[in-house]
Amino acid sequence: MPTVVLLGTPDTKGREFDFLRTRVQAAGCATILIDAGTLGEPLAQPDITRAELAAAAGVDATALAANRDRGTAIQAMADGASSIVQRLFAEGRLHGIIGLGGSGNATLATQAMRTLPVGLPKLLVSTMASGDTRPYVGATDITLMYSVVDIAGINQISERILSNAAAAIAGMAQNYVNFQPKGTTRPLITASMFGVTTPCVTMARERLEQLGYEVLVFHATGTGGQAMEALIGGGFIAGSLDITTTELADELVGGVLSAGPQRLEAAGRSGVPQVVSLGALDMVNFGPFESVPDTFRNRNLYRHNAAVTLMRTTAQECAELGRTIAAKLNAAQAPTAVFIPLRGVSAIATAGQPFYDPAADQALITQLKASIGAHVHVYELDMDINDPRFAAAMANELHAMLQAA
Repeated sequence: MPTVVLLGTPDTKGREFDFLRTRVQAAGCATILIDAGTLGEPLAQPDITRAELAAAAGVDATALAANRDRGTAIQAMADGASSIVQRLFAEGRLHGIIGLGGSGNATLATQAMRTLPVGLPKLLVSTMASGDTRPYVGATDITLMYSVVDIAGINQISERILSNAAAAIAGMAQNYVNFQPKGTTRPLITASMFGVTTPCVTMARERLEQLGYEVLVFHATGTGGQAMEALIGGGFIAGSLDITTTELADELVGGVLSAGPQRLEAAGRSGVPQVVSLGALDMVNFGPFESVPDTFRNRNLYRHNAAVTLMRTTAQECAELGRTIAAKLNAAQAPTAVFIPLRGVSAIATAGQPFYDPAADQALITQLKASIGAHVHVYELDMDINDPRFAAAMANELHAMLQAA
């Protein structure tokens, strides 16, 4: 029988969790209720107590409650919950997880959910599920259900919403347990792509497919890079073809498509062979032209379309990007190679195009080569990134790495 974990604060949402638990059990699943509350006694009997949760976070539940600092309490319980749910999953006692509540419960529950593997059913029912949900979802497959009314009692609206939620998580958990893949079992490869590197990624993908791999392509939009890193870190991926590392430029300069400071680290940390390039490091991304910060208005700006404005990276920024990439690749614990296209890192950085800047490109290359470790293979090819020969060379190198592993 599948087991669904209910995570939240039954001291304030006891009646709601009892209702949800009954409905999930009626739908054919066992349940484990985790008490992450700190205010009063739980109004629904938990299976895992707040004391256990607090201990998992290295704090005392009584002291935490006495402190009465809500932010500190939420973070401690979120840390404890993350540890507990990972243990339950490892023990085969978690096939789906559901949380409910407002911003505090949403923050707590989704932090724990984000530690679980992609494909494991995760559902949040919350007043926060309508609006900016990126802080809750991140790069994981969390399903959000807007509660319409606040999670405050069982009424004609909440009864229907919570019944739907119970049926949804029970159905997903049952599907998770019974899932039988019908598709290919070929080794999975991740690849990063942007519009200005699409020809390269397409050709490399086709070559790798010919060689017997299945290629997952991620759009380098911040969340795309985060999702790719999460899959690599989750143990799903055999190799990484990280052609388009542009999100690092947004992280450095302050663009809108940053994937965070840990971008380009999962493969090295997880021992996954990787072939990396410098795709679209000539640009930082902003929204419509009028959204570009005033401090950048005198820079080389390119209106990609009505919703996207690109800004050319400077030689100084490119030098820093070279050092950053080298530091990340130097820490890799698996075969690693970096391919340098000497004639342009994107479709608009070649001769005659708006972001053509040989000095900036040379600063990137010089600092990368000066900082890279001897164990990282460096290939300089006298062609632009979208040259078919460049794509084939990267694909063949990754294949050779995987064959030698």
